[in-house]
Parts: sequence; structure tokens; C-alpha cells
Amino acid sequence: MRRLFLSSSATSPSPQWNLQEIADEYAYPDAAHAAGGKSGAGGESGAPGKSGAGGTAGVAGHTEGVAGRTEDVSGRTEGAWLRGNMVASLDGAIHHGGRSQPLSCQADMRIFGVLRALADVVVVGAETVRQEGYRPARRREVFAERRAASGQAPVPAIAVVTASMELDFSLPLFTEPLVPTLVVTGEDAPAERIALAREAGAEVVLAGEGAGVDPARVPGVLAERGLRRQLTEGGPTLLGAFAEAGVLDELCLSVAPRITIGEAPRIMKGPLLAEPEGFVLEGVLEEEGFLFTRYRRIRQSAE
Repeated sequence: MRRLFLSSSATSPSPQWNLQEIADEYAYPDAAHAAGGKSGAGGESGAPGKSGAGGTAGVAGHTEGVAGRTEDVSGRTEGAWLRGNMVASLDGAIHHGGRSQPLSCQADMRIFGVLRALADVVVVGAETVRQEGYRPARRREVFAERRAASGQAPVPAIAVVTASMELDFSLPLFTEPLVPTLVVTGEDAPAERIALAREAGAEVVLAGEGAGVDPARVPGVLAERGLRRQLTEGGPTLLGAFAEAGVLDELCLSVAPRITIGEAPRIMKGPLLAEPEGFVLEGVLEEEGFLFTRYRRIRQSAE
């Protein structure tokens, strides 16, 4: 056992990290480490140098488009790395009154922005898009050189997971992105909705044999498009589906020094696992009592 932090009675303020320092801390592992299931900051440190606010408000039911697990993912796509980012209160709530903002803070928002800036793609459920009014990722000059050095597009693509394709394709998310928005769906998705998505400028990605999306296939089909640095911001059922399918490599969990009580859901929703999944602590940051933790999934040697 070891003490990670000084007592809260300590009077000296903690130094505030700049965005590049945070980016170095949260850098994705390089392709070799990702394939071997190893993590650690600095995988991309050669570049210049949650859901926090990414938590999903009020998505407690079945996430549209996510089918049950259909395959064992012991042989996962080489180089793909799927990271989740969520926020929770001390009593486990992911929102207060339907909004995650009361559980966030300036440091949480900085990390939220950095995680997006490091990713090739942000994967999100359709209901989250509808409820939170998702917009295209915006270009941030402070990360432009870093992304260029890593061979990335100016901004991450947004990938929306949906079975029904019941999305408003007139929204800026589909009509005004710097890079095309992806719509991830199943092979039996409504053909007329697929046509509407493509007319709006979205790219349709098939990741399931039926109408729904097989979560085990999502990291692979995205990595095949060159999008290996993957970030999901939920909602809880989508994140739970990725975890249950065995493809969630890393979880960034912001713990807010708040208690909400109420009926808000946990960060993941889904069927009970046969055995609890093990994760190892990779890092902890603290500011104003908020803890910003990073955990990596422990993979068995057979994987």
C-alpha cells in the first residue's frame, strides 16, 4: 500500500499542467504496444509537445445499434486501441438532473479536449448524439503540429453507432465536419436511411451481419480505415457493450468530489460478466479534489 497524494489539508497548490504535458501523459501506445496489449504514456511522445463532460446524460436503456457479443475477440486487430472516457460522482452517478456538467470542472474539460485531440476517431451512440447535440470536432491550433507529426487528420472523425439510422442528417455533424462523419451500422440497416446519410456527406461503415452493430467488430473496421487511436464517450450501454465484447483497452475515469444520490446510471450498462474484468492502474492526476484516473485492461497471455 502506498499514499499517492498528500493530505487534503496541504496548503501548497498543485501546479497546473499545460495542454502538451497532458497530451504526453495520455499519449496512445504505439502500434507494437497496442498489438501486445501494453500501455504507457509516451507511445507518441515523439510528436511535439470524459464521460467527463463526455459522459452521457440519461441513457439508461438499450443503446440503439448495439447487438450482443457474437464472437471471441482473442485475436484483435493489430494496432487498434479503444479508450473510454467517462465521469462519475463519488456515489457512481454519471450525471445530475440529466446533465454531466455539474460533475465536471475546468481540469476535466481540459483533459476531455486533449483526449479528443489525440484520437483518430470518437465513437458515440446515436442516442447520445441526439440528446447531447453532438457537433463536428473543431480544429485546435495548439494540437495542429502534433497531429500532423503523427500523420493524423486535422480533427478526429465522429463515428455514430446506430441500427435504425434514425438520425437528423441535416445537422452540422453530418453536413459541416472537417472530416466526414462515419455512421456505423449493420448490413441490414434501412437502405433508404443509408442513402440519406451518404447524400449528407457521411460515410457508412458496416460492422454487423444484422441490423445492429457487433461491438466486437467496431475497433477492427475503424482500424482498417486507418483510425487506430479510438476514443468512445459512451453512452453507458455502448461502453458496456465494448467492455463485454473484450475490446475496451483503456478507461479514463474522472471521479468528481460530489454526491448526487438519485437514479442516475453507472458508467456502463449491460449483462453481468461471468467474472469481473481486471484493469491495472496506469496513472492518476488530481486537481481541486477531482481525480483523473487511467486504467488499462489486463489481457490474458492467450490473447
